[in-house]
Amino acid sequence: MRVIGTAGHVDHGKSTLIQALTGTHPDRLIEEQKREMTIELGFAWWQLPNGEEVGVVDVPGHRDFIENMLAGIGGIDAVVFVVAADEGVMPQTREHLAILDILQIKAGVVALTKIDLIEDSDWLDLIELELRETLSGTVLENSDIVRVSAKTGMGMDVLQDSISSLLANRPKRQDIGRPRLSIDRVFTMAGFGTVVTGTLIDGSFRIGDEVEVLPTGLKGRVRGLQNHKQQGEVSNPGSRSAVNISGLNVDQIDRGHVLTHDGTLKPSRRIDVHFRLLPDASHPIKHNQEVKLFIGATEVQARLRLLGQQQLKPGEEAWLQLEPSDPVVAVRGDRYILRRPSPGETLGGGKVLDPHPGKRHKRFAQPVLDRLEALQVGKPDEVLLQALIRIGVGPYHQVIAQSNLEKTDAISAFNLLNENGQAIVLEEKGELKDKSLVTSQVFWDGFEKNVMTEVGKFHQTNPLRLGMPREEIKSKLKLDTLIFNAMFARMILRKKLAEKGPLVYVPEHKVEFTSIQKKQVDELLVIFEKAPFSPPTIKKCIEQVGEDVYLAMVDLEILLQLSGEIVLRTSDYQEAIKDVTELISKNGSMTLGQARDHWGTTRRYVQAILEFMDSQNITRRDGDARVLRKK
Repeated sequence: MRVIGTAGHVDHGKSTLIQALTGTHPDRLIEEQKREMTIELGFAWWQLPNGEEVGVVDVPGHRDFIENMLAGIGGIDAVVFVVAADEGVMPQTREHLAILDILQIKAGVVALTKIDLIEDSDWLDLIELELRETLSGTVLENSDIVRVSAKTGMGMDVLQDSISSLLANRPKRQDIGRPRLSIDRVFTMAGFGTVVTGTLIDGSFRIGDEVEVLPTGLKGRVRGLQNHKQQGEVSNPGSRSAVNISGLNVDQIDRGHVLTHDGTLKPSRRIDVHFRLLPDASHPIKHNQEVKLFIGATEVQARLRLLGQQQLKPGEEAWLQLEPSDPVVAVRGDRYILRRPSPGETLGGGKVLDPHPGKRHKRFAQPVLDRLEALQVGKPDEVLLQALIRIGVGPYHQVIAQSNLEKTDAISAFNLLNENGQAIVLEEKGELKDKSLVTSQVFWDGFEKNVMTEVGKFHQTNPLRLGMPREEIKSKLKLDTLIFNAMFARMILRKKLAEKGPLVYVPEHKVEFTSIQKKQVDELLVIFEKAPFSPPTIKKCIEQVGEDVYLAMVDLEILLQLSGEIVLRTSDYQEAIKDVTELISKNGSMTLGQARDHWGTTRRYVQAILEFMDSQNITRRDGDARVLRKK
């Protein structure tokens, strides 16, 4: 499920527009409905004409509530930027646009609302021209502008189509095996307990997962999940999720805390960032200035350390080291916003370069500034790792092409990732060539977990089967044959799985018959013993021991199925090979009749045995006789 958000000046019709699109009014507080103004984040759900489900986050537009707006806008895939036709561009219009620009929300459509209030089409043209000038040079510069009226329905179909097209061209959120949910609401549900909501990124949550709330470090377990108001077993990256947590009380969690897998992330009291001060900021930025830091749904006071400069003028960029008053959870590449505490003003923002620098930097130390410059550009190993994660698994030359790195830089970067255990070469000897299949440790961990889960389920459901057909696993995982075989070979090499013929199984798995089944097996084998080359048919065997036990006897190689009807004990088939080899070696060839007379059986059984030997490249037909195949 994708998530879109609204942005725009107060009373420009964001909530009303959402209600017209979704049938749900996002204002959930009585105070909001009385004041006709969104104070907290509002939520709605909606199905696009193409059937795709979308979560909608409605954010406050009024200056007094701008900081609640920041909690919701960071986790969205696209934005509906709302401007009322009767007022045009207003102060919060520009402020929200600046925030979208800083957070690099590049996918958006502009809804020019309340057109039912305007009779003069020339006025609408002027407003649209003003809008284009305002959007120029921002992330929404090339966005569609759609004229709509939530009241009359005019233009709503065009807006829906524009949003559908916008989302269709957006890449899906990456799953890098490190789920994190920046919590924007915490509440208690009767009969369930503590529930938190937010937009999930970087990974998936499943029911039963051990989770940790940061920065507190408190542990819990996922008891239930809900996406688009539907219960589910899993929440995927990009989905608007509600997580029911067992083991934690509602008063132990605050908005801005981060829910993640236990031990995957750690909070920090110091982060290095790149920062751009907005051109229309009222004052320059100075060293040691107190600011409000917004990252995800987290809002915290922080001290700003300006690196390499004495002050920063409006429109300029710099490196900062931020020291929040309380620990924050951040990941390299996260976007953030800084605001002046009083009087309230959005100053600017940028990108997290290092979430754990460890110590205070000397402000004018050149090595520090050089390192931050390298982090801003992106080190080759970091760029290559992101390319590898995007591809999942593929040829090495494809990963290089995706990274846009020079080949020599890519080789060094890959070797570093390989040494650090972040990249894997799927070759028996680990030799790296252009066509070598490579993958990331993140993708490998997910693949291995999925395979072990599927094989484990098979063992649980079919305890008498030795293993699961590998083709069945391949079908479930929907992987290319070449890739699947390479990945699977590594699992066998690492002894995570064992294989016998077409079957794979957990090495610890053992097929064990009950005493009744063991008796039935023994009785069936006595029948085989009495007439080794005139044995009971497969149908008779199943009648004697049951289908599950019969299949187990085949898996365990007690029996060998030669055709759809005929089966031998494996030991008897080995004796048959010796007999045929001796007869042909002695006489030069062997007819079907000679074999029948030798074994004292019927043509039906002999034909099945010899045709199976042909398929195994032991013999071949030469007219009406059989001869040995040359090795």
